Amino acid sequence: MMRRTVPAVVALGLLLTTIGCDTQARREIEAEEKATEQGPPPPRRIAESCEVEGRAPKIGIVPINLQALFFNQIITGAKTVAAQAGAHVQIVNGEDDSTKQANAVDNLVADRYDAIIVDAVDTEGIKPAIRRAKDAGIPVVAVDATVDDPAVSTQVGTANAEGGRQIADALLKISGGGGEIGVVGALNSTVQNERQKGFTDRATAGGMKIKNVVDGRNVQENAQTAAENLLTGAPDLPYAYATGEPALIGLAAAVVSQNRTEDLKVVGWDLSTQAMDGLRAGWIAGVVQQNTFSFGYESMNAAIDLACGRSAPRNVPVPTQIVTPANVRDYLYYLEK
Repeated sequence: MMRRTVPAVVALGLLLTTIGCDTQARREIEAEEKATEQGPPPPRRIAESCEVEGRAPKIGIVPINLQALFFNQIITGAKTVAAQAGAHVQIVNGEDDSTKQANAVDNLVADRYDAIIVDAVDTEGIKPAIRRAKDAGIPVVAVDATVDDPAVSTQVGTANAEGGRQIADALLKISGGGGEIGVVGALNSTVQNERQKGFTDRATAGGMKIKNVVDGRNVQENAQTAAENLLTGAPDLPYAYATGEPALIGLAAAVVSQNRTEDLKVVGWDLSTQAMDGLRAGWIAGVVQQNTFSFGYESMNAAIDLACGRSAPRNVPVPTQIVTPANVRDYLYYLEK
C-alpha cells in the first residue's frame, strides 16, 4: 500500500512546485510590466512659454542618428517639454555623419530657427557650424557630446570618462584585478573615445590588460561583425567592454551566437532589450546608464529659455547610474522610446 502512494506523493510535490514556480514567474512578469508602465521620472520643470515674433519658438534637434534607443529617448524627453511649453520641434537625422550634421545646423539657421540642440558625432568638426549659428544670433545647446567652444550656449551631458572609470571599477571587483579585456568601441565618436580611455586607464591601472580594441563605428551591424571577429580571435577571452548602445547590442549578439554566456563577463554603456536580457541572465555584469530622458528635458528647457531671450546655465550635468543584475528591474522604463 505504501509503495503505491509514493508516486502520488511525488507527483503532488512536483505539481505544487510547478504551481509555485508559475506563481512566482507571474508575479515577476507583473512587477516588470508595472515598472515599465510607470515610465521615466517626469521633468523637474517646464520652461515658461513665450512668443518669438508673434509665434511659438522653433527648436531644431540634430541627433547623431535615429537608430539607437538612446537618441530616441533624448528626443522623447525634449518633445515632452516642448509640447507642454508650446514650442515647435524639427528633428534632422545626423546619420552618424559629421558633415550631414553641420549641414543640418546650417539649414536650421537659414530657416531662422530660434535655437538648436545638437548631439555631435565629431565635437571638433561641428564647431564651425555652431559658430555660424552664434554669428546669426541663434543659440546652440550641445547635448551628450561635449563641445568645448564658447559658441555653445549650454552644455547638457555626463562625464563620459568618469563613467568609463566607474564601470571599470565594477569590473575590477568582479575580476579581482586580473584578466584580459576585449573592447568594442566607436573610434569615430568623441564621446565613446572618452569612455574608452576612462575605462582602459582605470582597468589597466588596476592590473587588467586590454587584449584588443575593435571598431563598431557606432552602427549596430558593424559592431556585431567587429565583436564576432574579436571573440573568434580570442576564444578564451574572459571579459569584454562596449562603449555605447550599438556596440553593446552587437557584442551581446556575438556572445550569444558563439555560446560564450557561461565563460565571458560583459560590461558596457546604455540599456537596450539585449542588454536587459544579458543582465537578467547574469553574463552582463554592469551597464552605465545615462538619464537619457533628462538629457532631453534639460536641453529643451535650455533651448526654449534661450530662444525666449532668457538666460540658461552654461553647464547642466546629468548623472549616470550603474545597472546590475541586482537592480535591473528599477530601470525597465528605459526600454521605452
